[in-house]
Parts: sequence; structure tokens; C-alpha cells
Amino acid sequence: MKELLNELREANIGNLLVNEPMSQHTTMKIGGPADLFIEPVNVDSFPIMMKILHKYNIKWRVIGRGSNLLVDDLGIEGVVIKLSNGIDHLKLSEEGIVTVGGGFSIITLSTLLSRKGYSGLEFASGIPGSVGGAVYMNAGAHGSDISNILVKSQILFEDGSIEWLTNEEMEFSYRTSILQQKKPGICIQAVFQLEKGEVTKIKSDMQKNKDYRKETQPWNLPCAGSIFRNPLPYFAGQLIEKAGLKGLKMGGAMVSEMHANFIVNTGNATFKDVIDLIEYIKQVVKDKYNISMETEVEIVRRKS
Repeated sequence: MKELLNELREANIGNLLVNEPMSQHTTMKIGGPADLFIEPVNVDSFPIMMKILHKYNIKWRVIGRGSNLLVDDLGIEGVVIKLSNGIDHLKLSEEGIVTVGGGFSIITLSTLLSRKGYSGLEFASGIPGSVGGAVYMNAGAHGSDISNILVKSQILFEDGSIEWLTNEEMEFSYRTSILQQKKPGICIQAVFQLEKGEVTKIKSDMQKNKDYRKETQPWNLPCAGSIFRNPLPYFAGQLIEKAGLKGLKMGGAMVSEMHANFIVNTGNATFKDVIDLIEYIKQVVKDKYNISMETEVEIVRRKS
């Protein structure tokens, strides 16, 4: 690890932290230390960084703002690369073409573009994640999602290669893209196409979306957003509530009394508390309705 650190420092990759607690980088406020935590200085540093990581044959993963992430209390083996300040550039053309870094806040992006009269990202006004994470998950709400506006995305693949994929090549579907299983990777940069609209209406629609989330989702407590994918045509939250599981606690983890598809950290929840609660919910819904629930939140277990 010492040689790896020295080489990364010499290459001026960015901010390097050893044994950085992941609880400081997830909205769930859960997670043990990452062996090595890197915040790249810019997109151009990625090819150099990946060449070095592959030289040492070390495991790595990329995170954004940690809003859809549940990390083991034992931490994460290898390297965690966080898309943050160095990967948050933004360029906007008069034609509504937006080029933005994967570390840019999707909420901030939707707010900035609404003020300039560009429509298409109103749905994202309450999604507390990064652009990269939103593309990876095909994030959506209020009847729209990322697939409706993405032109292309620059992807960092598991082998360290980087290339641009078009909207069609991303193979988007409900809360899914090609990056999740078929061709694992992470978006480090995206290009969106927005349309000119009426500023007053855009802002009004965004405020309605924000108010709805504030009234129906428990973001006042540490949580990771929706825990389960909706098993269409059903809604996960409705099934969990109907099963009588709202307010159920295991350790410091609790099914939100505001929205049953959210598990909140009441103050001292462990990774195991949340996992036990997830598994219990799955079993109850399966027993009662014969419906299999799949998690939407990304679960990271340490294997060694």
C-alpha cells in the first residue's frame, strides 16, 4: 500500500486518505473504513490513476454522494474513488446541451438549469445524488427519468478503460442501465439535451416535486432512499405498509413511518441491523403476497 500511495501522490491524482470511514460518505451514515479513499482532481486524472491501480492489481469502486449506498461496518476492501469537487464541471450551450461531471449534485444541476429556463430535469429536483449515480441507476421520479434527456455518457469500466456510450448503448430500463450488471462501469461525465421552457412554470413544477418529497419521504433522518425496486405493477412502499411493517425496528434501523420503502438510521444502526430488516421485509411480503422484492439500494459487503 505504501508504494501505491507514493506513486499516486507523485502523479498528483488528488486527495488520498487511508482508512477513511465510509459512514462519512453515505447518507445512511453507516459504513466502516475504506483501505484507500481517493478524490480525483479532475477527469483527466482517471487514465493515469487507473493505470497505477491496475499495476498493483488492487480492487476499486467508484461512489458519488452515497445516497443509494449501504456499506458493511467492516468497511470496503481496496480503493474507493469518490466523484466529488474535481469531477463537478458544468458547460451549457444555448441549444440546451449540458456537459456535466459525474460528481455534480443532480439537485443543484436541476436548480441551476431551471433558473436559466431549461426544462427536462424538473423530476430530479429532490433526488439527493450525483449525476454519475443518477445515470448509473437511471434515476427518475414524477413520471420521468435520466433516459429521457441523456445524449451520451463517458463511462469508466472495470478494466480501467474509458469510453462514451450513447443513450441507446446504455440500455436503460426501470432504475437500470447496462452499467449495473451486463457491462459494469460508472459514469464520470454526461451530456444531456434539455429544452427551453417558461421559467415560472419550470420553477413551479420543481417546487411541487420538492414539496412532495419533503411531505412523503424521511430525509430528515439518515437513509439511503428507496430500499426496494417497485415490483411493477405494484409499489414496494404500499406492499410493505399493507403488510403492517411501518415503524418496525431492528436495532437502530427502522422502517420509516412516513414512507415504508425507506429504512432510516435512528441514530446507532449497524449494517447488520439494516440487512436483517431488509431480509425480514422480503420474507414477509413473499409469504403474504407471493411477491419477490429486489433491493434498489447498492449493498457493499466486505469479503475479507
